[in-house]
Amino acid sequence: LTPELERDIEAAVDKVTLEDIYAPFKQKRRTKAQIAREAGLEALTDALLADPTHEPDRYAEQFLNSDAGITDAKAALDGARAILVERIGEDAKLVGNLREWLWQAGKLSSRVAKGKDAAGAKFSDYFAFSQDIRQMPSHRALALLRGRNEDILDLALDVELPEDPKALHPAVLKIMVASGIADQGRAADAWLIDSAKVAWKARLHPSLTTGLLTRLKEAADTAAIDVFKSNLQDLLLAAPAGARTTMGLDPGIRTGVKVAVVDKTGKLLDTATIYPHEPRNDWSGSLSKLAALCIRYDVELVAIGNGTASRETDKLAGDLLKQLTGNKLTKIMVSEAGASIYSASQIAADEFPDLDVSLRGAVSIARRLQDPLAELVKIEPKAIGVGQYQHDVNQNRLQKSLDAVVEDCVNHVGVDLNTASEALLGRVAGLGATLARNIVAHRDQNGPFGHRKQLLKVSRLGPKAFEQCAGFLR
Repeated sequence: LTPELERDIEAAVDKVTLEDIYAPFKQKRRTKAQIAREAGLEALTDALLADPTHEPDRYAEQFLNSDAGITDAKAALDGARAILVERIGEDAKLVGNLREWLWQAGKLSSRVAKGKDAAGAKFSDYFAFSQDIRQMPSHRALALLRGRNEDILDLALDVELPEDPKALHPAVLKIMVASGIADQGRAADAWLIDSAKVAWKARLHPSLTTGLLTRLKEAADTAAIDVFKSNLQDLLLAAPAGARTTMGLDPGIRTGVKVAVVDKTGKLLDTATIYPHEPRNDWSGSLSKLAALCIRYDVELVAIGNGTASRETDKLAGDLLKQLTGNKLTKIMVSEAGASIYSASQIAADEFPDLDVSLRGAVSIARRLQDPLAELVKIEPKAIGVGQYQHDVNQNRLQKSLDAVVEDCVNHVGVDLNTASEALLGRVAGLGATLARNIVAHRDQNGPFGHRKQLLKVSRLGPKAFEQCAGFLR
């Protein structure tokens, strides 16, 4: 450990920089450069770098080694070049500077893969596309990366090149400056410049492109997850309609519209299936059935899921309101995101063991109008589907971020200890699935809680858990 190396390690601010510093010390497979060193060719590399007036072919003849397979000047120079290319590739400062330069000045371009025009029609916007990589919005980056992963698009990252085809690549010029290589017409200058070209084209450009695409993906993931978090928060914290008897309509065409009526506390009162749309077109029969349910249970709100046939079902609800002019009835369109996931979940099966899966969705739609947060916590956050490219982003990060949003929302609003479901209580700080289950069981056996201190009588809920959760319970 040299003082210089220690200073570089202490100054490293991220993993990438640390990897650059570590690269020369990394155990690696026997590379061409390693084999060349063992054949004694490092001295040839040093000599040509230190004094480019040497004529490479003639000078290399001093380093022939038949035992190591170095039988001519070309083999010796190839080995010397492999050593120089590896040295350039392991120069942490140079690699770091090139990476940042390519990020700032690089353009990411995409082309359609050969013969994939028809199969990749949905990516047609990106068949001949280019944009600065650092300015690329997250949705576009994720689209390009998905196209590449599906073998539809070929991606390339590079800077704008000089118009003169004979001009050196700007990155090669940077490598030459860092390595002390210059074009002064000396005997070895052309060989050294060619080595710098190889270092860029074969080693640095591919590895930097891979690293920067990873960086782009991470930044796009962060932006996409933030959008998902924001949308989820808005949905969870939507204003509740409150304790009012509600009818939920889960629209469908051929399979019919599923109907569920819940009371002020969300308890299921009745269900039905009506067929106002094609192929049955039983409009008047459907209206009669809905009107009968509204009158029987004194329904105040009609929640309509916003999925397939929602417009047609909304028209049906409009006709229902005209028919029941004496009732104070209001219809509202609600998001049915995740309702089908809830219907088939274990939570729904525990709540409604005897209810058909298709009708559970209507119950969820009614309840999420009464109290969006209390109902939506029963659904895995990802299944609510209010984000972009959610299957392309880092799934572990997405899950953790969305779980944190749900927990924040629950604790921000607070939870009514006497009406909250097990799923909702489980999201309260200090509680988990087990304690939430024990609270509900205690409530069922002993009736409503009169004050918070009674929580200490709940099985396995000790002083520490009480200290954490009490402030979030009403």
